[in-house]
Amino acid sequence: MLKKLLKGLFSSSAPTAEKQDVKPEVHNGFQIFVEPRQNGSQWQIAGRIEKAFDDETRSHAFLRADTMGSRDEAAEHTLRKAKLLIDQQGDAIFN
Repeated sequence: MLKKLLKGLFSSSAPTAEKQDVKPEVHNGFQIFVEPRQNGSQWQIAGRIEKAFDDETRSHAFLRADTMGSRDEAAEHTLRKAKLLIDQQGDAIFN
């Protein structure tokens, strides 16, 4: 019982990202990496938006509280949210 308690105290309960090679989708010059995170039996909307500038590539990671029942559904919503962020904020997303 003590071992179980200690394990609970020192282990992370943070959502985990689905690790796989993610091919980005390009939208208005930005690359969108769809990276939903599993949180228990649900999936959270999560991803990364990148854009190459003259001297560097800038990145903006995002995680939403929204949860979905499947990875595919979360991936679809992640892509939609990323495109909306790009359309609304443009380059200001990196500030």
